[in-house]
Amino acid sequence: MSSHYEAPIREPLVLGEKSYHDISVDVGAPVLGKANKSWWIVFTIALIAFLWGLGCIIYTVSTGIGVWGLNKTIGWAWDITNFVWWVGIGHAGTLISAVLLLFRQKWRMAVNRSAEAMTIFAVVQAGLFPIIHMGRPWLAYWVLPIPNQFGSLWVNFNSPLLWDVFAISTYLSISLVFWWTGLLPDFAMIRDRTNSPFQKKIYGILSFGWSGRVKDWQRFEEVSLVLAGLATPLVLSVHTIVSFDFATSVVPGWHSTIYPPYFVAGAIFSGFAMVQTLLIIMRKVSNLEDYITVLHIEYMNKVILLTGGIVTVAYLIEYFIGWYSGVPYENYTYLSFGAATGPYWWAFWALIICNLIVPLTLWVKKWRRNIVWTFIVALIINIGMWFERFDIIVIDLSKDRLTSTWAMFEPTFIDIGTFMGTIGFFFVLFLLYARTFPVIAQAEVKTILKSSGESFKRLRAEHGDDCSHVPAGAVSARPTAKKTNVVVENNEVDLVLHSEKIESLLSGIGAFDPTTQKQDDLKKISGVGPVMEQKLHQLGIFTFEQVSKMTDREYDLLDEIISDFPGRAKRDDWAGQALTLKNKN
Repeated sequence: MSSHYEAPIREPLVLGEKSYHDISVDVGAPVLGKANKSWWIVFTIALIAFLWGLGCIIYTVSTGIGVWGLNKTIGWAWDITNFVWWVGIGHAGTLISAVLLLFRQKWRMAVNRSAEAMTIFAVVQAGLFPIIHMGRPWLAYWVLPIPNQFGSLWVNFNSPLLWDVFAISTYLSISLVFWWTGLLPDFAMIRDRTNSPFQKKIYGILSFGWSGRVKDWQRFEEVSLVLAGLATPLVLSVHTIVSFDFATSVVPGWHSTIYPPYFVAGAIFSGFAMVQTLLIIMRKVSNLEDYITVLHIEYMNKVILLTGGIVTVAYLIEYFIGWYSGVPYENYTYLSFGAATGPYWWAFWALIICNLIVPLTLWVKKWRRNIVWTFIVALIINIGMWFERFDIIVIDLSKDRLTSTWAMFEPTFIDIGTFMGTIGFFFVLFLLYARTFPVIAQAEVKTILKSSGESFKRLRAEHGDDCSHVPAGAVSARPTAKKTNVVVENNEVDLVLHSEKIESLLSGIGAFDPTTQKQDDLKKISGVGPVMEQKLHQLGIFTFEQVSKMTDREYDLLDEIISDFPGRAKRDDWAGQALTLKNKN
């Protein structure tokens, strides 16, 4: 059996009777078509939340951060809670793309684009909170080690807060380049499919001149692997550095060596839950149920179970250390008997229920594959991970070593509005992205279609791996098509599978008659190499005259039959080139 084929018993990753052309149409539809009602409903809700938050931010900047619920004891609360929560959410996007790319996991193809976009937009939200917390956001550039008006005054390189600036900006840069690189083939696909001159111009610029040449794909693979190799350690380092904001202090509950791996596991846990939330929304809003399948959802749930188990072990260790240390101050930390029974008991039990108890339901396969329940669980996990960060910051700060400084924190309307605004801003960005950028990596999905597509898997199950994958009773109209009775690989075209399309193609450009016509050197056409010429010969195309008769109809048929470089023939104007070469002869 061919190595790139999967056993029929494995569930398909692409549902329906999909061809390569169908994938291009489905992925391009949300960008080239009009937004549906579901998109407008979700976008309107997100926009209202964003405008509410924008008003709160403007009020905060104009009045001062005294409008927040902070006090002398709890100087960090809602803002840094939200900062750490958003950074954690941004982790899973790069992890899915980078790690699963390095491990060559096929199920990555349909989910990586949304995950990468989530990373970019989540980090943007995270960066807002420290900047606003400065009180004078217009002086945010002071955190950068650049010459300034104070001469020799430099930033404190020993501060973990400065490490945050470097780590998160580096992480954002690498993630942005990684995301954009993966989009290049899809930009080129939109460029070639759109009828709008404006869109054609814009996507032509965004695609950086992508032509689908072998050299383009070779460089694409090399750059993707290099960026994945750079991004993977960043996934571990960024949230490790975020944990140093707390672990390098002497505050009870913060001064812990378990924080770096604990923060990383928690970030991946919450990030995967947010990816799951977005996937379920996008598959419905963008009509991508055939590409983001129940199998993808189940795989994501398995990763959530794994990371949730790691987080659970970390919780138990923290609780045990607080008890075993015998230090009375530890009894008022976020994972302790004092936290479970004290004034913030509701936040403690929200953490336990959302992050420990509810995810356990995913061990049941029926629930793990239930879309509605998965969506509910993902939302609950996101809520629980927010409470985890809230408990770490607020509970630990509310009771320090001096009873005279004990205080409670209560968020104000501005606190809540700012946070809701960032959630709205996040979804506004994501929904606009879904309307302008392809949310599925169509070129990568095409690479797994023959091995993991439902129609191809069914045909192999019915006819075996050594047949041409034609359903029983199908009769080829071309005599030459009967010669092919093996699985198509390398430079061969499956003549039987595409027999009707080939007949339709030849009916428009004419058949080659070797008794009266002479074969031309098709490699003289720009964009036709030895491999492509061989494939054209298999279809019965041998002369410049045949190629010169191609119209948009024939170009589309050719793309469906030979899917290696969709849109190449039309873009390079093979018909015009062939007509010129024919006249020269």
